[in-house]
Amino acid sequence: MLDLSVEIWRKIILGEEKSWVLFENNTVAILMQPETDLSAQAIKLMQSYGKVFVGSPAGDFTVIKLSEHEGWIVTCHHPDILTYVSVEEVGADANDLLIGITGRSKRDNDADQLKIIHVEDKRSNLI
Repeated sequence: MLDLSVEIWRKIILGEEKSWVLFENNTVAILMQPETDLSAQAIKLMQSYGKVFVGSPAGDFTVIKLSEHEGWIVTCHHPDILTYVSVEEVGADANDLLIGITGRSKRDNDADQLKIIHVEDKRSNLI
């Protein structure tokens, strides 16, 4: 599953210069201004913006249907935190509310657990 998740994100995230960190429940933190320790930076971002607080901007989401892949991206109040929801998780006929709540829940779990499963460091490509 890890290899599949990494490959999906490599296709979704556009821009050769974007470093990103993948958490266990398929939430990604894109690091637009990468620092020395990408993992620590992503954890700090998730601690600040990953938790869900229903009724606040931290509970809001937008669902984006992927055209090139099966599944959806669920956004949140921080533009660089995204969660992938697969068709297998919710079904092909799922509505945006179910998809969004599923993605939001996965992000909340990632913000609690903070378990990183992959770091994509693109800084070396900028030379």
